[in-house]
Amino acid sequence: MTDWLILTATLPTNPSALRVRVWRALKATGAGTLREGVYVLPAAVPSALTLRELARTITDAGADAHLLELRARDEGQERDFRALFDRSELYAELLQAATDSRKGIGKATEAELHKTLRSLEQQLQQVQASDFFPGKDSARAVDAIATLRREIELHLSPDEPAPTKSVVSLLSIQDYQGRTWATRKRPWVDRLATAWLVHRFVDKSPTFIWLGDPKKCPKSALGYDFDGAAFTHVGDLVTFEVVAKSFGLDKEPVLARLAQLVHYIDVGGIPLDEAPGIEMTVRGLQAQYPDDNQLLQAAFGLFDTLYAALKAAK
Repeated sequence: MTDWLILTATLPTNPSALRVRVWRALKATGAGTLREGVYVLPAAVPSALTLRELARTITDAGADAHLLELRARDEGQERDFRALFDRSELYAELLQAATDSRKGIGKATEAELHKTLRSLEQQLQQVQASDFFPGKDSARAVDAIATLRREIELHLSPDEPAPTKSVVSLLSIQDYQGRTWATRKRPWVDRLATAWLVHRFVDKSPTFIWLGDPKKCPKSALGYDFDGAAFTHVGDLVTFEVVAKSFGLDKEPVLARLAQLVHYIDVGGIPLDEAPGIEMTVRGLQAQYPDDNQLLQAAFGLFDTLYAALKAAK
């Protein structure tokens, strides 16, 4: 059985400011409405603290409010309470929007595709924030939007590597010094972040080259992030994660968090709060620097700053 918070509130009609403030706060908590003036919320969810504070706000304003904590009297009432938080219709709308967007990928501009994807991912986050009993509908929506992201990226970058089933072996950093690292030109987030990871944690004097045709990669170079490269996608891992794991860097907490961000921006998955800002910044760098060497130098600064910020947040 779930522990529930029940808020009862009787608000004056005038002045209306308190009523509006309370209504907005209640909406933000995701509370369900039993009837007018009676609201319910699972006691363990993060927004429960807001509901507790809201009860004090109402009484401090001279209005009537009571906050009760209880359990449903039986399984039937438990189901009734949970039904107040049924988000299936919202997930169905997201699924339909993702389906429609997939059909229109070939007709939209790059900017339109990214705008659509960001909008749907933000909507998904908003629904998930108030979905206190997630189930199959949530999983289907996550999968649908992840699929949309992959199809958009494949449309925009048709030479994205296909994941292999290789085993990621542990390598010695000492054996990878002063090497030439080659990847596809106009690098996106995974290739830029991987170059940063190599430069900061693996090879102290690397050289990076950009390939118009990955099949013409020099034999002396270490290829990454293309089919047949020494380092590329393996299973569910993107290239950044493969390189980190190859050199025993994947257990470092800050790099592990950075890997989650790179993974999500590159191939989708569980939405992360920082991802949209990082993605937008990388796109800005791409637009600002048509030369890939200059782009990489600018990206080094971005990932240095991001690493420091994540480290400070620990």
